[in-house]
Amino acid sequence: MSEISIIGAYNTEFGAFVVENETSGLMTDTKTYYDLLIEAGRGAIVDSGLEAKDIDAIYVGSSSPSLFVNQEHVAPIAAEIDPVLRFKPMTRCESACASSSVALYNAIYAVEAGRARRVLVIGVEKMNLLPTPQMTHVLACCSHWPSEGSKGWSFPMLFAAYAKAYQAHYMIPPEEFEKMLYTVAALGYKNGAENPLAHMKDGPSSVEAIMKLNEPDARGKRHNMMIAEPLRMHDCSLVSDGAAALVITRTAHVSNKHRAVEIAGIGHSVERLPENVRPNMHELMAGKDAAAKAYKEANITSDDIDLAEVHDCFTINQILSTEALGLSTDGRGGYDYLDGRFTRDDKVAVNLSGGLKAKGHPVGATGASMHTLIYKQLIGEAIGVKAKKADIGVAFNVGGSAVTNCVTVLRKL
Repeated sequence: MSEISIIGAYNTEFGAFVVENETSGLMTDTKTYYDLLIEAGRGAIVDSGLEAKDIDAIYVGSSSPSLFVNQEHVAPIAAEIDPVLRFKPMTRCESACASSSVALYNAIYAVEAGRARRVLVIGVEKMNLLPTPQMTHVLACCSHWPSEGSKGWSFPMLFAAYAKAYQAHYMIPPEEFEKMLYTVAALGYKNGAENPLAHMKDGPSSVEAIMKLNEPDARGKRHNMMIAEPLRMHDCSLVSDGAAALVITRTAHVSNKHRAVEIAGIGHSVERLPENVRPNMHELMAGKDAAAKAYKEANITSDDIDLAEVHDCFTINQILSTEALGLSTDGRGGYDYLDGRFTRDDKVAVNLSGGLKAKGHPVGATGASMHTLIYKQLIGEAIGVKAKKADIGVAFNVGGSAVTNCVTVLRKL
């Protein structure tokens, strides 16, 4: 058990905070990287009931700020949250889409080591200033460049490889597999419609509505076009701008237990970077290892979990993540979604926030956001859909093509 607790958290609105000039194509930034980072950091400190002077150190998770917004060395931007933070230690962590979960884990280590008493963790990313081809290139830099990115492999293609392997291994008929993926997407959109901070609140929230988008409209355009077979547009998460932040301290130092949540266990497991060297592609092997570590540290089993936020960067990864957490048996995840499981009314609710599909996916902020939203559920201040029961929640954040795997068990004090 980590003996560390979250005592405050904040999530900015997620979205595309840019305006494009129709003539020139130039983008105007309406909420900058700096704005997002500062808003989240200030919000979390206020939410914790502390003042900025009480923070001993700051960890910032961000995936690719130099390529997205021409800014490296981003941790010192946190000094602009409040002048009293000047001279505090500030560190940036990078692990692709798991950057801010890794930042949180490093913050935990600092508190456990006794080097800091209260630490602020911020996750942030600004992705929408770049046109799609450049944005795709930046994300591809998080793959194994010699064997993947340099060969033209995008992230939809990397996760499509998982989808094909999963479908083949479990011999799932194509039409049934499509319905599994659409069911996952529809669930995300349905939940996201009630999240006031979500990037997309009006996505197609039924399988039928998504299937209808596969058909060409009057002008011959398909609104759910194939991106990387078998993954279509509505199998893919959003390109978002946003930030989230948390404040942690030792559980023994918590002054208000009603607004504190224990970090009961963490599991951090890293897969080999190239996909072509992995033993198989039909399961998240490192994800399973991370879950086992986190459950052992928290002394729980998957049966104890009330809700989970999982990394649905693509619909197939939500199915794989559900199995990796032990919420479904191997090969049954898609069928469980078809059977109507993991909704707000089920024993275990998955992605009540809308997930990366609807809430949005500002890559460096995603891990901090997952932890923030579970924290808010467990203290009874849910953002959006409220969990039926919220004593134990799990965040499963993935970086790269299922390479960095961070599983955190959060428990109500």
